[in-house]
Amino acid sequence: MRPYSECVDLRSDTVTRPVSGMRAAMAAADVGDDVFGDDPSVNALQSQLAAQFGFAAGLFFPSGTQANLAALMSHCQRGDEFIVGQEAHTYRYEGGGAAVLGSIQPQPIANAPDGSLDLAAIESAIKPDDAHFAITRLLALENTIGGKVLSTQYTQAATRLAQSRGLRTHLDGARIFNASTALNQPVNVLCAGFDSVSVCLSKGLGTPAGSVLLGDEQFIHRARRLRKMLGGGMRQAGVLAAAGLYALSHHVERLAEDHANAAHLAAALDALPGVRVEPVQTNMVFVHVPAEQCHALAAHLAEVGVLILPGARLRLVTHLDIDRHGIDRAIDGFRGFFC
Repeated sequence: MRPYSECVDLRSDTVTRPVSGMRAAMAAADVGDDVFGDDPSVNALQSQLAAQFGFAAGLFFPSGTQANLAALMSHCQRGDEFIVGQEAHTYRYEGGGAAVLGSIQPQPIANAPDGSLDLAAIESAIKPDDAHFAITRLLALENTIGGKVLSTQYTQAATRLAQSRGLRTHLDGARIFNASTALNQPVNVLCAGFDSVSVCLSKGLGTPAGSVLLGDEQFIHRARRLRKMLGGGMRQAGVLAAAGLYALSHHVERLAEDHANAAHLAAALDALPGVRVEPVQTNMVFVHVPAEQCHALAAHLAEVGVLILPGARLRLVTHLDIDRHGIDRAIDGFRGFFC
């Protein structure tokens, strides 16, 4: 296997490494103690994202998982429940934190093929005011979800339904800038109607770590207390916030390159024998291969310097560390195995 620096890593967009300009911005960051609220770089990042997304305030977190958990715990009390998709990150991939640490009951419902939750299913999942049931408090959606983009028409209808039934709404917007790029709509439009949004900086935007949670002043006040409780208070966090500020200036518009590379990869792989590729909307390509071949395929690709997570349904993720030449190397690796 080649040295990692020479590999085409398609496992996730979390593997991105900070570019030289970002490293320089981090080294030059103006910092303070963020627990005291006086780190100027953190404050600037929080204010910039809040204004861009149309919220009153923001709060910087070490990770998206922690930001989402603080959001759920800020909206819900112990014994409350939140409605969420079966495929949602907050339900499936965050270690059961809402239940374990927040005593919040998830009420999962099936995601439709386009990633949405059926509005009638949402409404039927809302519990009546009865002592037998947990209190339904929150609707949590995700955009993008599994590389799929939720339309503004859908999210507006879903948030209106939630509001009409007295529910709060949270959006896991880890890849909301990918949705914005795909729909050619600003993020404040995509997030209109939600009471809170979490925004990840360490995926397609390429920072080493960090997410920002957005909401009104009272919500962020609660979330700040919960961040401390969850161990998320950081001191001179401006070195990370500076990476986020750099990413917002330099890495948002270039997401279109990742989407184009994903489409190029998908078209080439779909032409291979025994391979089926799902339609691509953003930077994720889902590829179906024979189950008995998935581990041999991963080993073959590793030998030629292409990294994937093996499975019968492969998720290949394009990002700023992979240019078109890297995508073509990956295509050649797949062809070498299937042809």
